Amino acid sequence: MLQNRVDPFGNIIKTSARGQWMGNRGILHNDQKEILRPFKLKAWLICKLEFNGRKRQVMAPHRYTELFFMDEATAFAAGHRPCFECRRQDYNRFKSFWLKGNPEYGFDEKTSFQKIDDILHKERIGRDKSKITFEERADRLPDGTFVLINDKPYLISGGMIYLWSAYGYEQKMALPAKDKLDVLTPRSVVNAFRAGYVPQMSLPV
Repeated sequence: MLQNRVDPFGNIIKTSARGQWMGNRGILHNDQKEILRPFKLKAWLICKLEFNGRKRQVMAPHRYTELFFMDEATAFAAGHRPCFECRRQDYNRFKSFWLKGNPEYGFDEKTSFQKIDDILHKERIGRDKSKITFEERADRLPDGTFVLINDKPYLISGGMIYLWSAYGYEQKMALPAKDKLDVLTPRSVVNAFRAGYVPQMSLPV
């Protein structure tokens, strides 16, 4: 079992659960397939599991470290965003909604995504490598957002919250009637969700 799954805090964990999306933060592992660092690049990507028939050896020497997510909402909470190569349509759609939701930066469609990645990096991880959170009113949080309740990550959807686990969501409850909640999903990503981007969520049927 490799340490290559990601939770909503952005931690890289070991679990036997399988993921629906792959991610990339650069080369994080050594030749023994051990994680040495939490990231190498500021562009943290969400990729398809399959693309153009490519086959990869997981954690091959000197190749980027393949990370895996339970669903897209988890990947966004961790601080990732859609890949330009394998998810071009979603990449363009996310950029469009990110620009719409974050007009204060003065960016437009011609702005390099590198500038957005710089902002995402400042929003997701502190200098001490800790997860950055912020507070927001519960009634202003869109579906797909992760919040922290009793130190546990919950996904918001349809006025309900779902407790995250590597194997799926548990403990469906009503969204707490609190003035403010601690939010795990980066602020500008929440703004993109509010503007119209809806992430894939593996909610129980």
